[in-house]
Amino acid sequence: MVTIKLFCASGMSTSVLVNKMKEAAKAKGVDAEIIAFPEAQMDKHLESMDVALLGPQVGYTLGKAKKLCDPKGIPVEVIPMVDYGMMNGAKVLDLALNLIKK
Repeated sequence: MVTIKLFCASGMSTSVLVNKMKEAAKAKGVDAEIIAFPEAQMDKHLESMDVALLGPQVGYTLGKAKKLCDPKGIPVEVIPMVDYGMMNGAKVLDLALNLIKK
């Protein structure tokens, strides 16, 4: 099972994207746990995720996120604005899975 955690301003708008990603994972036969949290809580979740994705609205925190995630070997990236805006769960899932493979 892969654990994908999304971090945004409050964890609210991202919950819709989480549901779309779960649907895409199920369709692809990928066993994934996908959850959203406020960006400020990232440091509390470092032991329990395979990849971290930041909502575009908190993309400015990527440097801080990398300082937290890099020492743990956790890939972290900002979700592209167009995929976030379109709530394209399949593309965001692919982004996460490709980051894990690297």
